[in-house]
Amino acid sequence: MGYEEMWRDLLPIGRVSGGGHRRFSWTPADRECRAWFAEEAGRRGLTVEEDRNGNLFAWWDVPGERRDAVLTGSHLDSVPDGGAFDGPLGVVSSLAAIDLLRERGVTPARPLGVAVFAEEEGARFGVACLGSRLLTGAIDPVRARGLRDGDGVTWADAMAADGHDPEAIGPDPDLLAGIGCFVELHVEQGRALDVPVGVASAIWPHGRWRFDFTGQGNHAGTTLLRDRHDPMLPFAQTVLAARDAAARHEAVATMGKVHVTPNGVNAIPSIVRAWLDTRAPDDAAVRATVAEIRAAAEKAAGEHGVAVALAEESYTQVVDFHPDLRDRLATTLGGAPVLPTGAGHDAGILSAHVPTAMLFVRNPTGVSHAPEEHAETGDCLTGVEALATALEDLLTS
Repeated sequence: MGYEEMWRDLLPIGRVSGGGHRRFSWTPADRECRAWFAEEAGRRGLTVEEDRNGNLFAWWDVPGERRDAVLTGSHLDSVPDGGAFDGPLGVVSSLAAIDLLRERGVTPARPLGVAVFAEEEGARFGVACLGSRLLTGAIDPVRARGLRDGDGVTWADAMAADGHDPEAIGPDPDLLAGIGCFVELHVEQGRALDVPVGVASAIWPHGRWRFDFTGQGNHAGTTLLRDRHDPMLPFAQTVLAARDAAARHEAVATMGKVHVTPNGVNAIPSIVRAWLDTRAPDDAAVRATVAEIRAAAEKAAGEHGVAVALAEESYTQVVDFHPDLRDRLATTLGGAPVLPTGAGHDAGILSAHVPTAMLFVRNPTGVSHAPEEHAETGDCLTGVEALATALEDLLTS
């Protein structure tokens, strides 16, 4: 079963009205995606394993110990109503690349693995790249077990309900020690490529922060304006301040998730909880942007008699991909263009431990994390060929 057939079978899983996808960790859609991956790996005679953190690996082994392996792959989970390509394109392309390598008669000198990392988007439990963070020790397992989704379900409870042991999560240095390098193929998130495939140079630093605006709930019809402590007002001013601060620091800042308590039409809110996503070309710009947004939030909250607290939930510093591996891929692919990205990836987390690189497949719409996300089939097939060529070079030399 080739790329197009695999894509056809995977596409309906977790699809919702409007064309987007909801594939959240430890849900039926997630289990169906995992079963699809295991079945496709089995068709190819690959050995499927799951680590203690919920990450899946399908191995094309060679005689002897599994060491200095070449790892590829991506993730299968999505943001709410996310596009079809972010994550799954890398997984499907990795399996299709193995087919192409075998058609070429390639005999690997090193093991080849295809990874599916858990909770890459952080859509259910709030921390992006959670599976790779746990694997590498970038997050405390105690904190990870206590992460909660919007319904109050913890990561530990969700794992346990799915038949996994949450007490076993945490760093796996032995698994990492067997990986020689990681190459992740991903759909372009933006519209910078004018050719089908490019190579990543770096990932912008980025993080997530939670604002808690706490006021006083009251009746919408009987509470005079002068008597209100409405947390929605400083929240609204903070949203506008985020846009202005980002523009001043050549950053991007987004407040795209908000929870309002009690969330009633005729009730003044008592609490507004909102999440800020900020990214920029360098760490200083990110920190300066967040500091300015925080100052604006505190000022606005004070004016309305509202308390405000800010908590950093995750932060990833700038990631410069391994220069030798990056340049090797660009050369192997005939001088493919090299470009940075503002999106976070598991490759960025693994880069602190193993040489890591990324390939991008052109996105003609420039849209990502939305149903309009797209890549032409011809470009995707070119991406499969590029990945196979890159893997062949790494596996046979």
